[in-house]
Formats: sequence, structure tokens, C-alpha cells
Amino acid sequence: MGPGRLTCVLVLALVLALGSQPQEQPPRESHNLNWNKFSGFWYILAVASESRGFLPGRDRRKLGASVVKVLKAGQLKVVLAFSRSQGCQSHTLILRKDRKKAMFRNTLKGVEGFHVLSTDYSYGVVYVRLGRAGRTSKTLLFFSRENTSSFPNMRKFVDVCEILEVANGVTVLPKDGNRWCSHPVLHTRASRPIKWGAIG
Repeated sequence: MGPGRLTCVLVLALVLALGSQPQEQPPRESHNLNWNKFSGFWYILAVASESRGFLPGRDRRKLGASVVKVLKAGQLKVVLAFSRSQGCQSHTLILRKDRKKAMFRNTLKGVEGFHVLSTDYSYGVVYVRLGRAGRTSKTLLFFSRENTSSFPNMRKFVDVCEILEVANGVTVLPKDGNRWCSHPVLHTRASRPIKWGAIG
């Protein structure tokens, strides 16, 4: 059994084990998050979304990638790259700090919230809430500085997925040689504005 398949089996076991546990309160955003420490390059190792068609078929999936950068006080630039049916596509977001909550948003682009729910700056559980035309959807991303993750950190991601009721949509992205979406993120000048309609 290869490492990618083993990881998928472990995540499935976690989801099944957590399914019988009582629901907890949704995690709160961290008010003391150091965005300068959180900034930089991240691999996206896993995704959970309630939106159908978020990812391509299993044989076309790749590791995702992201770059987070503080532009100035209260403003954040986030570049995300995912494998889509058309190949790797990058999406650039300029987000602004919410005045009352520990999150960033850009409602004009359909981003109701970009939250970091858990991190030690080597990994991060990121919650993206999208909204358009009165419809909202939840997506959780598992960020890691390395292209692999420890079991305890993956467990934290699955725990949050269970609490937010998206555990059935957990997908561990395969690590297979050079199969990851690096080019769009590392060359962000070529990235295009995000089109949420193409994602969910």
C-alpha cells in the first residue's frame, strides 16, 4: 500500500471514528494570530467542501499550493492554486480585515470569510466561507509548510471538518512526485482573479 493510499485510509478511519461522537461547538477564530508568521508559501494537502464538483476526478488531483502575504495593516493577499479539470489554476484574492471578527473578507468577490481556525505556523486549518446570490458554502483547507503532514495535525483537520459537518467531503490530495500545482503560485503575476462559479 503506497503512502497516498495509506493516508486516505487513515483519514477515513478518523472520519468513521468521529462520526459517533457528540457534536462540539464550532471552533473560534484566533484573535492573537500573527499574520506575519503565517505568511509565506504553503502546500494544500487536503480539502473538505460541501460544494459538489470542487475538485476534478481522482486521477487528475494534485497537491494544491498557496501564498499568503500581508500587504499592509488590515489587508491580506492570498493566492490559491488547485488542480481543476482544465489543469492547475490559480486564484488571487485581496482580503480586508473585518472590524469585529478575527477574519478577512472580500464580499465583492464572494468571500464572506477567510479564517485560520488552528495553526502552529507549520500547519494550518483554514476555513473559507463563500457566498453569492444568497447562497453560502463552506470549504476547509489543510495547509502545511511541508508536502507531508503528521497524523496528529491531520487529526486536527478532520476534527474541525466533523464539527463543521463537512467530514463526508474530506479529500486528501495525492503526493506523487512532481504532481502538485506549484507553477501558478510561484508565478503569481500570471494568476487570474478568482471565479467562484467555476469552483462551487
